[in-house]
Amino acid sequence: MTRTGMAAGPAPGFKLPESVLVVIHTPALDVLLIRRAGGGPAHWQSVTGSKDFPEEPFEATAIREVREETGIDACAPGHVLTDWFLENEYDIWPQWLHRYAPGVVRNRERLFGLCVPAGTAVVLSPREHDAWRWLPWRDAAQACFSPSNAEACLMLPRHAHAVRRPPAAGPAPRG
Repeated sequence: MTRTGMAAGPAPGFKLPESVLVVIHTPALDVLLIRRAGGGPAHWQSVTGSKDFPEEPFEATAIREVREETGIDACAPGHVLTDWFLENEYDIWPQWLHRYAPGVVRNRERLFGLCVPAGTAVVLSPREHDAWRWLPWRDAAQACFSPSNAEACLMLPRHAHAVRRPPAAGPAPRG
């Protein structure tokens, strides 16, 4: 059994309890939030999604979910996908337990950031989401329905600036 309460592979027809959360943002730290269809007016979130199979790398899951949910190509020129090397583990919300195999009650979520140019086109999957908006990172954190998503938005400045920081210069050559 894994820490998420599941054997190595998912039962057919059930989701894996291993997912990604991708904070899509601009260089100015405006964050893209998408509203889950049927979730109500306050159900704003970043891109999330589960692995399709146990061996799928988290990065591949992030790239796939961003494309599926927003139409954005995370690998396009000018886009920078960054693994934050942080994971949340949390209880699966009761209304979504039926999507997982019996006995699975916890999910492991890997965090990523995706920096895209301002004005990047968004094309939602209408089956999953019905609205989108760009908000400054603090406002995005307040708008997220999920505490782990809000926390990820609040961590954005630290992670985004770490990516853009040039490497430290080594000692000057002697000659």
